[in-house]
Amino acid sequence: MADTEQAQLKAGAIGFFDALVIGLAATSPAYTLAAIIGPVVALVGIFAPGILLASFVPMLLIASAFYYLNTVDQDCGTTFSWVTRALGPWAGWFGGWAITMTGVLVIGSLAEVGVRYSLLTVGLDDAADNIWLVRILAVLLILLTTAICVIGTEVSAKLQNVLIVLQVVSLLIFAGVALYRVYAGTSTLDAIDPSLSWLNPFGAGGAALTGGLLLGVFAFWGWESAVNLTEETTDSSQAPGKAAMLSTVVLVITYVAVAFAVVAYAGTNFLAENSEEEDVIFQFLATESMGGWDWIVLFSVATSAIASTQTTIIPASRTGLSMARRKALPAMFGHIHPRFRTPDVSTWWVAGIAIVWYLVLSIISENALFDSLTALALLIAFYYALTGIACAVYFRKRLLSSAKNFLLIGVGPVIGAVLLIWLLIVSIRDMANPENSYTGQSWLGLGPPLVIGIGIIVTGVVVMVFWYFRDRTFWEERPSTVDEDLARTAGEPQA
Repeated sequence: MADTEQAQLKAGAIGFFDALVIGLAATSPAYTLAAIIGPVVALVGIFAPGILLASFVPMLLIASAFYYLNTVDQDCGTTFSWVTRALGPWAGWFGGWAITMTGVLVIGSLAEVGVRYSLLTVGLDDAADNIWLVRILAVLLILLTTAICVIGTEVSAKLQNVLIVLQVVSLLIFAGVALYRVYAGTSTLDAIDPSLSWLNPFGAGGAALTGGLLLGVFAFWGWESAVNLTEETTDSSQAPGKAAMLSTVVLVITYVAVAFAVVAYAGTNFLAENSEEEDVIFQFLATESMGGWDWIVLFSVATSAIASTQTTIIPASRTGLSMARRKALPAMFGHIHPRFRTPDVSTWWVAGIAIVWYLVLSIISENALFDSLTALALLIAFYYALTGIACAVYFRKRLLSSAKNFLLIGVGPVIGAVLLIWLLIVSIRDMANPENSYTGQSWLGLGPPLVIGIGIIVTGVVVMVFWYFRDRTFWEERPSTVDEDLARTAGEPQA
């Protein structure tokens, strides 16, 4: 009996609010806004709030798929498990691979931003400019947050509860001060009076809309971390899915509010001209709008990146655990710490690979590291779209049983998937042009982000085929539909 208990994640470790906070923290709202607001304004001008609002639509539709799939299958592997059941092991394995690799690509960059902005917050500007010091501290931060993840989900949740409050409050203070100075006529930049017309995502034209939506999808990515903790959350069939959906709503409100404040205070020319200075744009705006209180915004970005460094490890490590339990990966990745009851081996592996990736890419070129982040769009759009399709397929025998099922379980997730597939195709086209990359260099005749994305896919194929010939147990699974009784009550609490 003791062995059985040790082999399981700790059920009921966190509640609904904790799951909601982790979903929000994983998106890193303050850091994300600092990174994308300039490029979005460069593309669409004053319609940046509308682009962020439009990007919310496919996210909410896919969040619906996560919610309903979780009601019938509370597996910490989320997309991996659901897609395997609906579409078969080959598609499921690739969905799991995509989730794991997104964590590997971004963790190092998040840690670096967390360190740099922490130093800026306390006035150590020279230290923040010392790239080797920042890299060393970033690696130490990754190791620290990984240790917290291993020690326990409750500890992680308590830390995130503090960080998310500090982050959101700081952002709202910044937005409030900036808007006040706009209406008071004391902005130091080319201020513009806000208008509800800014919410029109089509105001800047088709090409600009496409590019803006790609950035918007990245802005919302991460909310599903709440569902990856489903096996460790109370009311596991309901709370994680609801937390994921609510987190997207909180995010869109925050993003639109801050976007209004930033565009109104700074004007479009300044943001467009400095769109490539994503690491310092919020630092400058904070100083301009808040004077000696600029540390509030810098602190917000720092806590945002640090929080996301930790929470981004969660989906990758839980997916690795789920894949190992189904024998889609070596059994060692399924090990659970006997005391802390967390997936310690997969967690440390994710952190280790992420550290190596970060150091190698950053040493080669800082721009190469940014190009690897651009490649995230491919993986994000892929596994989100795969989940939307899997939802409709998994529930296919129940879609016509009610209007709610047809719209929320079938049509909605499929529309979200189609939108993301369209964005995926467009992003591949754009990434093929080397001029659209941070380095501006050609790798094998293509843009570096696309080469990185293709490299990740090829590596995944190699690993998958190798494991297929090593152990075919997982590939004996066959697609299925959800149990009739569960499907009939999808979205309702399970006994």
